[in-house]
Amino acid sequence: MFGKKKKEGLVLRVEGMKCEHCKARVEQALKAIGVDAEIDLKKKTATCPVGTDETAAKQAIVEAGYEVK
Repeated sequence: MFGKKKKEGLVLRVEGMKCEHCKARVEQALKAIGVDAEIDLKKKTATCPVGTDETAAKQAIVEAGYEVK
């Protein structure tokens, strides 16, 4: 299962995120599609608001150079 939908929204596991620069790239990629996500570098997750298009969010992260698990 790629993403989990929780009460707080969609949680995506982002592989390859290792530093603050990586975190900023993922955050910027999601903001470019209108998603204000909370990025947790330690947990390697992106928590998106309820109603986020999961496919679009995954695609934005992949296009930024990261793998979504």
